[in-house]
Amino acid sequence: MGSAVKIRIISPETAGNIHKNKIIIENIPDGHLTEKILEAALKGTPLINMGNGSPKVILTAGIHGNELPPQIAALQMIEHLKDKDLNGSVFMLPFAIPYATMKSSRRFKGFDMNRKASSEGYITNKIIKAVKSLKICSLADFHATKPHSNPGVESIFCSKKPCNKSFKIAEHINRAISSKIICHDNAGTLYTGALEDECNLSGIPAVTCEVVSHNNKIDPGSHERSYLQMKAYLDYFNILNSD
Repeated sequence: MGSAVKIRIISPETAGNIHKNKIIIENIPDGHLTEKILEAALKGTPLINMGNGSPKVILTAGIHGNELPPQIAALQMIEHLKDKDLNGSVFMLPFAIPYATMKSSRRFKGFDMNRKASSEGYITNKIIKAVKSLKICSLADFHATKPHSNPGVESIFCSKKPCNKSFKIAEHINRAISSKIICHDNAGTLYTGALEDECNLSGIPAVTCEVVSHNNKIDPGSHERSYLQMKAYLDYFNILNSD
């Protein structure tokens, strides 16, 4: 039997009613814990904590509220892990911005939050502060990309400097499930404020995992692929016991 699951709110300003997103609700896993998370989202960004001790890792979804597959995959992973004995601590943000998920919107308060992680007061900056405060050793941020967009393919974004472990994590996920590696030599060179980049620049190895799905939809197989990316990420840290 796993350890008790804890839920806390890290930002009340993002509160939203996930039940208003019919596609999400039609695809959520059955489970009392999922319902508790949906209730918590009415109060803000819910952070779920399972397990104890080190390593401590965090998986985030819903930075873009219109990218639905990773948010479903995150709930499925939480339901899967809740009764497991874990070799460490897993933190999860299945709905980073419940209001944006409710509205199925890429933006929150007019801004792309994956450009605001370096800016005081924005939710992605608050996530980084929580990661540092909790002494979390690594972050993986999960997204969905439209076909024929950028990147438009199932992939893992990473960088080699200043955190080479970002690249090592991406290599592991690539070997496990063949998601394409998109690696930059230096974090934060294309644009500033991405959650992954700001973590790497702070010495916290991070990757961004993408699956292919249209916006506001869950294309067939997309949430399953996102789930496999999450599992491969956790496997890198040997958190799961021969699962």
